[in-house]
Amino acid sequence: MSDMSLTSQRRSLWRLFIAPALVVVAALAWTAFWFFAASQVDVSADAWRGQEAKSGRVYDCARRSVAGFPFRLEVRCDGASVSLRLQTAGQSAAQGPVTAKLGEILVVAQVYDPKLLIAEFRAPATLSERGGSPSMSVNWSKARSSVVGLPGIPQRASITFDDPEVNRVDGSMLRPLAQAKHIELHGRLAESSAPDHPVIETALKIESGSVQEMHPLLAQAFDADARTLLSGLNDVSPKPWPERFRELQAAGGHLEIVQSRIAQGDVLAVAAGTLSLSARGRLDGELQMTVAGLEKVIPALGIEKMLDEGVPQATLDRVAPGVKTQDINNLLGALDRAVPGLGKVVKQNANVGVAAGINALGKEAMLEGKKARAFPLRFADGVVFLGPLNVGQIPPLF
Repeated sequence: MSDMSLTSQRRSLWRLFIAPALVVVAALAWTAFWFFAASQVDVSADAWRGQEAKSGRVYDCARRSVAGFPFRLEVRCDGASVSLRLQTAGQSAAQGPVTAKLGEILVVAQVYDPKLLIAEFRAPATLSERGGSPSMSVNWSKARSSVVGLPGIPQRASITFDDPEVNRVDGSMLRPLAQAKHIELHGRLAESSAPDHPVIETALKIESGSVQEMHPLLAQAFDADARTLLSGLNDVSPKPWPERFRELQAAGGHLEIVQSRIAQGDVLAVAAGTLSLSARGRLDGELQMTVAGLEKVIPALGIEKMLDEGVPQATLDRVAPGVKTQDINNLLGALDRAVPGLGKVVKQNANVGVAAGINALGKEAMLEGKKARAFPLRFADGVVFLGPLNVGQIPPLF
């Protein structure tokens, strides 16, 4: 065999080994990259926890682990907890934190797209105040969130819950407070946002939701969805919520409810308008509402029941501010003395009279093929007015 033939064979054999060698080098490089990225998880997590802690939100894990090699980063947090300080109006630094605990959080990111984080939460979660025993329990069948844009400014985020329920812990008993079949909340920076004046667009959807111990209108199952635009922010850096709301009020910020819809049995309502914050941290503004089935809403306000029980002043103040209990009772008594039974008739027809009053202020409309009434829902320093009726009060946000 000539020297030329031997040289040619050696070259052919060398070419056969080039591809496997490159694969081995690439695999070693990728492995090194994955382990480096995994090592940075703790660094990034600790930096984020430090920022949140300055805002009164302290996150912790009893045990944290990283897996997912070769293409994913899976960060598992067992024994997760968050302690909240100075996150509500009136909460002082001397008061103990509100603490939420849950069993596990799993956060997943693709190595090639680390700015997208997907998290899953394992139920149940418990809430306790000032280091005491749990006062509330939260459960769900499935909960997931996603965030795009970290570790910089988040561009969009979402969270969904299937079959969530909130219960008050009363000894060994659980008392239902709220539940739903499905809840999802989406938020993103609006396309018109500037870095120093971000505008946040949100979308909320609730399926078969109900809330106890707040208002009779919320106790029955309802479906709701709303789209909003929040403007007036100076930045999106971590801050305590009262501080954030205070800055928002000082900057003249507002929440524009672009569209909202609530359906409950035969009742259907849509609303749109703008809400802002007063100097006392309470809601101001007005929503234009259109309601079909208004006659079903009025009884839930409890007018007839209040009259029948003697009209407690605190309750009367909610629906007819300025009117005294004794005035109502004297009037009903005088009617009964003049015409026996007339006071009872007035009580039974109180809701009809209230509905007639709202109808007189509103105007006829059609809503999804149903006859409806259109009128304003006003917020005046936290007090909520449905037409002429004071139907509730919202606590301050700072």
